[in-house]
Amino acid sequence: MFDSADAYERFIGRYGPALAEAHVAAAGVERGQFALDVGAGTGALTAVLADVLGAPNVAAVDPSEAFVAACAARVPGADIRVGSAEALPPFGRRFDVVLSQLVVNFVTDAEAGVRAMRAAAAPGGTVASCTWDYAEGMTLLRAFWDAALELDPGAPDEGRTMRYCTAPELVGLWERAGLADIDSGELWVEASYADFDDLWAPLPLGVGPAGAFCAGLSQERRETLRESLWRRLGAPDGPFVLRARAWFVRGTA
Repeated sequence: MFDSADAYERFIGRYGPALAEAHVAAAGVERGQFALDVGAGTGALTAVLADVLGAPNVAAVDPSEAFVAACAARVPGADIRVGSAEALPPFGRRFDVVLSQLVVNFVTDAEAGVRAMRAAAAPGGTVASCTWDYAEGMTLLRAFWDAALELDPGAPDEGRTMRYCTAPELVGLWERAGLADIDSGELWVEASYADFDDLWAPLPLGVGPAGAFCAGLSQERRETLRESLWRRLGAPDGPFVLRARAWFVRGTA
């Protein structure tokens, strides 16, 4: 579902750099620290961490070999490995900052994953994460699932199916993982599109739950979905910008 690095970049990945900058600032990352990016994907957060800390001070893991290759090409010099959140590979050190971006809601065992992130952090280190506000604030996905529900009331709306996508859920997850000094907030970012075709093109390729739903439709129903999504986004004719909100949580190991 997430193995196409190029399709992911064209779909959700275009929000990644701006979200990573906001995430790193909210986590209080500072020069001289060592950081681990858990579930690095194509490397948006890894790249921002490397800009702040230097690539040799950054490590990253992702379960997808295709994404690890894309991340390694994007951030040469960082220590990037295949691995899962629940079973992090041994890096031979603990980290001042352990971050995950748009990940914990996809982890098979999120509580085990966050406990592993806490264990990877040095005493007093920061463990932080963010996930999209699927229910309201992530404009693209909210509009997509509203259009999908119009087409099929049984569509798997991520605003209803995703866990750990509200501030209280994230705070509870961090509490159960044994983290201290927990706080939360919201991160707002934007993404630009050349036109509606630029937005639509990666969806039929099947990336993520929205893409999988789109790819599974007949051509006729897919065109109906496309028309509905276009209308819900204001029938754009030419370049446009969409805003997106992510919920953020931070704690201390």
